[in-house]
Amino acid sequence: MGFAGMRWLARDVVARTWNNNAATKPKDEGMNDSISTGGLLAILAARDGGGGGGSFLGTLFYLAIVILVICAFWKVFTKAGHPGWAALIPIYNLYVLCKIAGKPGWWVILLFIPIVQIVIGILVALGVAERFGKGAGFGIGLALLPIIFYPILAFSDAVYSGPAV
Repeated sequence: MGFAGMRWLARDVVARTWNNNAATKPKDEGMNDSISTGGLLAILAARDGGGGGGSFLGTLFYLAIVILVICAFWKVFTKAGHPGWAALIPIYNLYVLCKIAGKPGWWVILLFIPIVQIVIGILVALGVAERFGKGAGFGIGLALLPIIFYPILAFSDAVYSGPAV
């Protein structure tokens, strides 16, 4: 439903409310054509009951993806000889990922610089793929679709061939 359709729906709801309350309805004034966005959202939320049904399924789906990615990073870290719990620590996991890729640990700082982080992220992903015996295409997949490629790397028979930790 486009904006025009939502606006028509809001008008319909407002008109029904005014018709049910004839005592408070102005006698000579028609309905105003300008409805604010906040008013429109309030009317739609009241009519739809807030839309809480879909948010529960969305939350479950989100949690399933998060658990999958955490498990994948945990497995990748343990395959590389690093502690699996390192996947749970926000900045430390980037440091460990740089070490797995064979890159210096200070590259983590570069991951916080806009634009530079894209290049460094791709280089780290290529390094991780190389250390696990995968090609450049798989490394690009790790950089662009980590939700798909890290679980593939984690749960496949890929063996880490980097330096011992």
